[in-house]
This record gives sequence, structure tokens and C-alpha cells, in this order.
Amino acid sequence: MAAPLVPLQRFCKLASLHVCGRRRLWSSSVATPPSLYKRLLLALTQRFYDVEILLNWRSQLKSQALQKKNAYYHYTQEHYGDNVASAYFILNMHGSFRYAGQSEWFRSDSSGKFSWDFVNQKDSLLEEVDLGRTVINQMGLGNLVGNPLRTLSLRGCHEVDDWALARLHVFQDTLEELDISCCPHITIGGLAALRNLKGLRRLNVSSLPRLGSPGLVIIMLEEMLPLCQVTAKGYDLSLTQLGGN
Repeated sequence: MAAPLVPLQRFCKLASLHVCGRRRLWSSSVATPPSLYKRLLLALTQRFYDVEILLNWRSQLKSQALQKKNAYYHYTQEHYGDNVASAYFILNMHGSFRYAGQSEWFRSDSSGKFSWDFVNQKDSLLEEVDLGRTVINQMGLGNLVGNPLRTLSLRGCHEVDDWALARLHVFQDTLEELDISCCPHITIGGLAALRNLKGLRRLNVSSLPRLGSPGLVIIMLEEMLPLCQVTAKGYDLSLTQLGGN
């Protein structure tokens, strides 16, 4: 059995000498090439940085677009007045509104187009505004200042947070109905800022995912705004949740 092993031993010896020769050649001429494992890690690292840069770039573009969307309509306000500027902002946001003393609602269609008849109503004041499920934020609310809003809906607005609620104090003399349900970034801190809205008669705070101890928060709101009817759906308001036995 020893005879057949001789060619195999000779082949292994020649292969070993060949590898040693290649190693000496690499060490004498160029650096040892990286292993497949190291090359794979290098490629993944480079790809990771490329993806990270792409994601950061995308985030910056989104932030710039949001800021532009909520920018103050200074040119429109300067040439057409506060009321027209507010109306133009709402329609560009794909929201809707109604003027005081009128039954007709102005709104854009599914493609974003709308009637320009509001331009001829410079002296008409906005009374009801629906900006639900739009990208309005704290800065964008500045476009509504100057209107005696009676009803405001911000339902399902993902950019509405506690800072936005704190800015609603500018409507404290007129606002009667407010819907901030389904806003994912509102906390108890923002709800506490609503204490300035003494004229509020209806408040919808349903389905606020960041609201801890909703039962206690509702009690706080009812004490803070005794004349306001608070609607709060989508919570577990059992005695166990309230801390009872």
C-alpha cells in the first residue's frame, strides 16, 4: 500500500514548494494580497458607507422639502393680504377651509388643482380649516395667524408635535373645536399647552400612541378645560389602567 502513496507525497511536496515560492515573490515585490475574507469586508464597508451617505442625502432632501412646504407665504401676504395667503397655503397643503358666513368649502381635487375664486375674497375671514393628514408643522401654522378660526382639524398629521400645539395659543380667543387625533408625536406635554384655549368646546384626542396613562390625561384635560367635551377613543380606560384594583 506504500507504493501508491509516493506520487501523492511528491505532489504535496511540489505544491508546498510552489506556495513557498509564490510567498517569497509576493514578499519581495509587492505586499501580500488581502485574503478573500478581508476583501469581502472591505467591499461591505464601502457599500455600507455608500448606503449611509444615500440615506443621509435622502433625509436632507425630505427635510428641505418639508421646510419649503411650510414656509411663510410672505409674497402672497404682502400683495394680497393675510386672508388670501392663508387660503393659498391651505389649498397647497391639500387641505380645505370655509369662510365665515358662507356654506361653501374650498378644497383641492385629487390632482392638487383648485379654484382661484378665493383671491377675490380678500376681506373674508377663515372660520373652519381642515388640514388633516397633511404635512403641516409648527412653522406652517404661522400661515393661519390672523384668522379667527373657530374649528381646526389636524387629524393624522405626522409633523404635528408638542411645539405645534404650543403655538395654537394665538387662536385662544376664537377656537372652539380642535381635532388632534391620530397624531403620532403628541405627548402629555403638548396637551398641557392647550390650557390657554379657554373657549374650546370640543377636543378630540383619540388614538395618540405616545400618550401615557390616557385615563389620567383625560381627567387632567377635563379639569383644565371644564367647558370642553373631550373625545378619547382607542384607549384602555379600565380601572386597571387607571391604577385601581
